[in-house]
Amino acid sequence: MASHLRCFVLAIILSFSFTANATVTFPKKKITVAGKTLSVEVATTVEQQAQGLMNRSSLGDNEGMLFVFSNEETRFFWMKNTLIDLSIGYFNKDGKLIDVQEMTSGKGLADTALPSYASALPAKYALEMNKGWFDKNKIKVGAKLKINP
Repeated sequence: MASHLRCFVLAIILSFSFTANATVTFPKKKITVAGKTLSVEVATTVEQQAQGLMNRSSLGDNEGMLFVFSNEETRFFWMKNTLIDLSIGYFNKDGKLIDVQEMTSGKGLADTALPSYASALPAKYALEMNKGWFDKNKIKVGAKLKINP
């Protein structure tokens, strides 16, 4: 629970440090999940992870954002300033899919009303895709993530 509170407090602090006009850039990479190739933006820094997919009005069919963390622990995501519904897949340090959740847009909600989407198990990676992407592509828990060089 202390970890959850720490993540929430960090998210609040970071949200105040960014303005709507702040420009955060993301490197792009090709990854595969269960053999399906995707083009993703990669969020590795605290600033990139805090920005995420905020203020995006759309996302391509096989495009998403991969969050890469330095360690494996329970992860918490929320949909602050996120305009589109998303699916999130959590992966462990070995790249194994451990949890998939559907997240609803935070559009029009006060920060205090936004739900937190916690990983079922400790995760090192999180992959955000359009809502329903994992089901549509029949990607189940146990699938492997491969980050291409």
